[in-house]
Amino acid sequence: MKKRILRILFGALILVSAIITERYFRQIGVILYLVSYFLIGGDILFNAVRNILRGSVFDENFLMALATVGAMFISEYTEGIAVMLLYQIGEMFQDYAVDKSRKSIADLMNIRPDHANVKVDDTLVKKEPDEVKVGDIIVIKAGERVPLDAIVVEGTSLMDTSALTGESIPREVEPGDEILSGCINVNGLITARVTREYGESTVSKILDLVENASNKKSRSEKFITRFARYYTPTVVILAVLLAFVPPLIIKDATFGDWIYRALSFLVVSCPCALVISIPLTFFSGIGGASKKGILVKGSNYFEALANTEIVVFDKTGTLTKGVFGVKEVHAKEVSEEELIKLAAYAESYSNHPISQSILKAYGKEIDKKAITDVEEISGHGVIARVNGKKIAAGNAKLMKKLGIPYFDGELAGTVVHVAVDNIYAGYILIADDIKSDSAHAIKELKNSNIKQIIMLTGDSVNVGENVGKELGLSKVYAELLPADKVEKLEELLSQTSGKGRLAYVGDGINDAPVLARADVGIAMGGLGSDAAIEAADVVIMTDEPSKVPLAINIAKKVLGISNQNIVFALGVKVLILLLSALGVTNLWVAIFGDVGVAMLAILNSFRAMIIKNK
Repeated sequence: MKKRILRILFGALILVSAIITERYFRQIGVILYLVSYFLIGGDILFNAVRNILRGSVFDENFLMALATVGAMFISEYTEGIAVMLLYQIGEMFQDYAVDKSRKSIADLMNIRPDHANVKVDDTLVKKEPDEVKVGDIIVIKAGERVPLDAIVVEGTSLMDTSALTGESIPREVEPGDEILSGCINVNGLITARVTREYGESTVSKILDLVENASNKKSRSEKFITRFARYYTPTVVILAVLLAFVPPLIIKDATFGDWIYRALSFLVVSCPCALVISIPLTFFSGIGGASKKGILVKGSNYFEALANTEIVVFDKTGTLTKGVFGVKEVHAKEVSEEELIKLAAYAESYSNHPISQSILKAYGKEIDKKAITDVEEISGHGVIARVNGKKIAAGNAKLMKKLGIPYFDGELAGTVVHVAVDNIYAGYILIADDIKSDSAHAIKELKNSNIKQIIMLTGDSVNVGENVGKELGLSKVYAELLPADKVEKLEELLSQTSGKGRLAYVGDGINDAPVLARADVGIAMGGLGSDAAIEAADVVIMTDEPSKVPLAINIAKKVLGISNQNIVFALGVKVLILLLSALGVTNLWVAIFGDVGVAMLAILNSFRAMIIKNK
């Protein structure tokens, strides 16, 4: 870039000297003009000739070469060189714009780990991430980037996940927690066991998503590609006709005048503004969305998002945390604290998520000596003796089996009934927490004029309807198997209008078929399954439902900017083309119609990178 700038500046200085010299020494002035022209536009001429030899004739290089060589031919040296000079300035500006967009994504995705410290016996061996195997023990020191997905086996620390999720608040990790490649270990020394090879790791998949995002072109981009293919030869033919037909049929018309008009026509007809600004708009949109933890796999998905009419959510792990917790404790014969304690002791030998949530709610150490005669009844619950008392903890089936009267009302969640020595002592309600921003997400979707917001869940009707009522969803369909979800989605797809699209948001393996079938599949990527992330078109790295309306708003903004650039560029060009053909304008106006419009369109494209949270 520096060499290019110096060459163009030197050419511009020679142009100034040529203008001064021509007044006194015309032949020397002409030579200086030619030197200036080749210094400034030599690479454009070279590219035009090379592309012609390769069979690609009608591009912007050919248009600029034809227009400026023609201007030189009719002795309009200053204007011809000025056209090339301003075109080069515009090209440099465009290159800078594209580089800036790429750099913003590269900086964001600068998460490729340099090495991994693998523990071999009592020594650390530095290895390339792709050489580390599943099951290897790695050590991540403070300040280092996590090289591969792993489970912490020793040490505690704060983990900076901003590169993956966009969240600035570090996450605390301890033994048993999963850590994702690409995160930075902030302060502690961590030993972890590798769970995925580098090629299957989170960082590798994210890099692949971003690097391949631009391969899937939007309809606007495809339109511009087709447009340029037919547009360029058309304007060249029109320019030739404009240069040679009028002088032959119009009295007193001169070839010099009409060739000049044709040259102006050629200069302004260059489709640079469209060819560069439209892809740049979508590329900037991908970069801007990535900064917010939203990875869009291709620019074509911006159009699907912008036209979304129906948004369908999965429940567990999407609108809810997917983590069971104790919601209510209703004690009858004992205190609430005692009820939790008895249930925790009885459930202490079970690895079931329900049991673990009760143990977490109790939060104290279990004295295993106090527990005897543990009997786990599959599909029912647990019976054990705690300090000599017979404790039964389980569902309604267990109470019926033991012949114990129990509370039989409708509750939104999983109920664990507890009996002490065959006397009903109360129940513990366990349910999945709704994510803190789920309600905000639904509100924002309604503000974005989404017609229907629906939830599909495999959970019970009672639980599903309670979540739907709390969040204000349009409809809830519960007790669905994966195949049922696809069938229900097909039904909902038929309810969209001609241009309307349906977006599905999910995170589990069972969501993969629905994500693939939807017009645009959105996966919760932070904790979502690999299958869901693979099947989705958009990945939310923060696991926040509120990023769904943000993604839709980003898509609408990107599409709006793209349409503005198309209308603006075509409108100005058509106007100046008509004026050039009529001889009203000169090459300087034509230059604005080409370089000026391109610059303004590119500046407008940059707005797609600026994303504000609502």
